[in-house]
Amino acid sequence: MQSSRLYLENDLDALMEAASQKFDLVFEDVTVGDYSLKILQIADLEKYVDLLAEGPADKIELPFWAKIWPASILLSYYLVSLSPDPHPQKMLELGSGIGLAGLFAAARGFEVVLSDNSPEALLFAKINILKNNLQHRARVALVDFTADRLDERFQYIIGSEIFYKESGYRGLVKFLLAHLESDPQAQVVLAADYRRQAKKFFQPAAREFHIDQKNIGYKSGQSDSGPAEKFLCAIYRMKAKKS
Repeated sequence: MQSSRLYLENDLDALMEAASQKFDLVFEDVTVGDYSLKILQIADLEKYVDLLAEGPADKIELPFWAKIWPASILLSYYLVSLSPDPHPQKMLELGSGIGLAGLFAAARGFEVVLSDNSPEALLFAKINILKNNLQHRARVALVDFTADRLDERFQYIIGSEIFYKESGYRGLVKFLLAHLESDPQAQVVLAADYRRQAKKFFQPAAREFHIDQKNIGYKSGQSDSGPAEKFLCAIYRMKAKKS
């Protein structure tokens, strides 16, 4: 990759050229409700991971950011179902990866910041922003939510499958409190595989937030490799107790 800050560029062709130097790429059409977007993907993620496995084990960084997770699809459905607001509301997606949920929120009319701690993920996210002509509603930011702070607050903070590292839970709670608008209607919306209970996150989070959990089933589309898979995901809506 030529530069870790390529995601700041606005030239789609240049960004595609940079990404194609490391990955075989393909755009996938993804539809959620009345919205359809073209989402950049690694063409054969399993093959790419197999190639990584041939290298030194201590240098392998699996591209979890590149996968479209079922929880991201369900979160996207939730976001496009929200009632429109005459004044665009600000939203931050944490651990956005390729930015699926945030992109659908931008298509719905939100002003969205797609954030991740991986420059490669943000490169894909920026390409997706430009490919879908959402640059007037979406931007990217390099953010480690366990350590960084942004100079702004948001009406919505969203994330899917961000409970992957227990050591970051305390920092995540503090980050949410520091960046959620001081408005009773401001909320955090997180989605995850139901099996990832993340009790060590929700125990301290419950001291700061009112938390509502809803479990939703999801069935992936049938593919050439077999029948549709079934998933059970949880969506957590969180509002600060002090706003």
